[in-house]
Amino acid sequence: MALGKLPESGDYDEDEGAMFAEINITPLTDVFLVLLIIFMVVSAAALQDQQKKLEEVAEQMESSERAGLKINLPSGAAQEIDPGAISLVITIPPVGAIVVNDQEISDEGQLDNIFRSAFARDSDTQVVIKADAGVNHGRVVGVMEKAKQIGLTRLAIATSGG
Repeated sequence: MALGKLPESGDYDEDEGAMFAEINITPLTDVFLVLLIIFMVVSAAALQDQQKKLEEVAEQMESSERAGLKINLPSGAAQEIDPGAISLVITIPPVGAIVVNDQEISDEGQLDNIFRSAFARDSDTQVVIKADAGVNHGRVVGVMEKAKQIGLTRLAIATSGG
């Protein structure tokens, strides 16, 4: 803040010597510009991190297709899953064994163990179920119930988005 005397003009009493104050906003502007730059860098880094996680989940879901397992997903309104959460992708073909993250599960008991270990790692693990359109409804519900019994409550059903 700058202090000084007002210039002499006829209205002021010479004995009082009126003071005036002036605010210098240059340091305040500098601080705001630095904060703006910091927020821009942090938000860009956070967005890039979320994009990487979303690509990893999409790659996990597509890897079962590359492994030769053909799944005809039902169509539905596509919504994004949480890219920041750990995902467990379960593929249920019309016939044959269930595939969990590209590993074929021969016994339904193994599925319980996989759910338990996923819950132990992170209780917010989301279970993405990729079931063929021709799969028996009871089989899908059975997998969902096993996940819920273990404590995995974030369930998503993959659709073709069309």
